[in-house]
Amino acid sequence: MTQDSARIAPEPLPPGSMVEGYRIVNKIGSGGFGVVYRAISPTGQEVAIKEYLPGALARRDGLQGVVTLAPEKNSLYRMGMRCFLEEGRALAQIDHPSVVTVLNFLHANSTVYLVMNYLEGATLQQFIMTAVSLNNPKVFRESTIRSLFDEVLGGLRVVHQHTMLHLDIKPANIFITEEDRAVLIDFGAARNVLHNDGKYLQPMFTPGFSGPEMRQRGSAIGPWTDIFAIGACIFSCMKGHPPPDAAAQEGMLRLKHYFEELRSVYSADLVDLVAACMSPTPTRRPHSVYALQKMLAPHEFVNDEPELLAPPVPLAVAIPGAKTVNPWSERIKAFSRRLA
Repeated sequence: MTQDSARIAPEPLPPGSMVEGYRIVNKIGSGGFGVVYRAISPTGQEVAIKEYLPGALARRDGLQGVVTLAPEKNSLYRMGMRCFLEEGRALAQIDHPSVVTVLNFLHANSTVYLVMNYLEGATLQQFIMTAVSLNNPKVFRESTIRSLFDEVLGGLRVVHQHTMLHLDIKPANIFITEEDRAVLIDFGAARNVLHNDGKYLQPMFTPGFSGPEMRQRGSAIGPWTDIFAIGACIFSCMKGHPPPDAAAQEGMLRLKHYFEELRSVYSADLVDLVAACMSPTPTRRPHSVYALQKMLAPHEFVNDEPELLAPPVPLAVAIPGAKTVNPWSERIKAFSRRLA
């Protein structure tokens, strides 16, 4: 499947649709592999539902809501569906505050659905964009970066212990909840590779956040691939924009230039750590998430000036008739104090 074909937007279920007792409220996200909805469970719980609907393989019957596909695409569609369910079952076994929780599985409309806990808040990408707009010398404080990613790594370490990979870690897939928790979301690219003899669908990649091995046929993909992405995310928190594509020689040269610039803003230890994570050679990266956690352990930075983050746009959708409250201003101040 090519990147272009995967960008075909699938038709979402309309609000009010029922899926095995769950009522769809609205679409909250979509991609080449499916759609994510906000929904209400049969018991009245607010949940997120992820629907398997690869736009390059399937379409939706506008009248019935049923997924349809051409006969020649049936085999690939069902292989992807099995992978989707396997990933969901693996995630359902993980109980960690920094990993999205899978609550249930549904089969309807000739496809499958994962029911997950609904998160209110904003992505790290939104926080970065807000911080950049303030034009501070530092996008985020170093202490904030260290503490935030120590939390993310705690979740990723458990994911790796379950022989799973994320393979699409980026600021848009790190969610900061209203309870000030950093949560890894959107495991749509994850592959249970260690229990599959290395036979898995080639994951989609995001330039800048994907190690070169993800595009080199025959190259091994493993925990070191997620570690590269963590380094790229930290880079984004330091520079305020994604890193250049490390798969290209020009990108590596630009990356080295950025690292030199960052040495005048952040500690050499942090810059060296990010450079190691983003090494084009996997064996030169930290050998495990645990090792990376020990290297990133929070330190005190006496001269670290605070950044004042303006509230990003919340992802939660206001319910008609409900009192509109914007909790972000005070909550982000508390978040910054907690991570200081």
